[in-house]
Amino acid sequence: MNNRPKKKVEIYIPSELGYEKVAISAAAVVAQKMGFSPDRIEDLKTAVGEAVTNAIEHGNQFNVEVKVLVVLTVEERSLALHVVDEGRQPIPDISLEREIRHDNRGWGMFLIKNLMD
Repeated sequence: MNNRPKKKVEIYIPSELGYEKVAISAAAVVAQKMGFSPDRIEDLKTAVGEAVTNAIEHGNQFNVEVKVLVVLTVEERSLALHVVDEGRQPIPDISLEREIRHDNRGWGMFLIKNLMD
C-alpha cells in the first residue's frame, strides 16, 4: 500500500462568472502533469467549468460576498474534484433521463455525470 500523502490544490474563487476559468486552468495543469490524454483534459475542463458555473449561479446565486471552493486531489491513479458553494439549494437529480428543455439550459449536471468517471 502506498502511504504517500495526497497532493491537493485548493482554490477559492468569487461567485462571479468568468472566475470559473481559473479553476478550469488549474484542473488542466494538474491533469496534464498526471499524464491525462488531451481528450480527457478537455472533458475535465468542461466538467469543471459546468460545476463551478453551477455553484456560482445556483448555489451562491451570484453573491460576490461568498466564495466557491474548488479542491483537486491527486491520488496515485485518479484525480478527484470537489466543488463547494455556500448556498442552501438542494442538489439536483442528475439521472440520465431528463426533461427536454427548449431554452438549452439545465445540461450542466447531466454533462458532468456523463463526462466523468
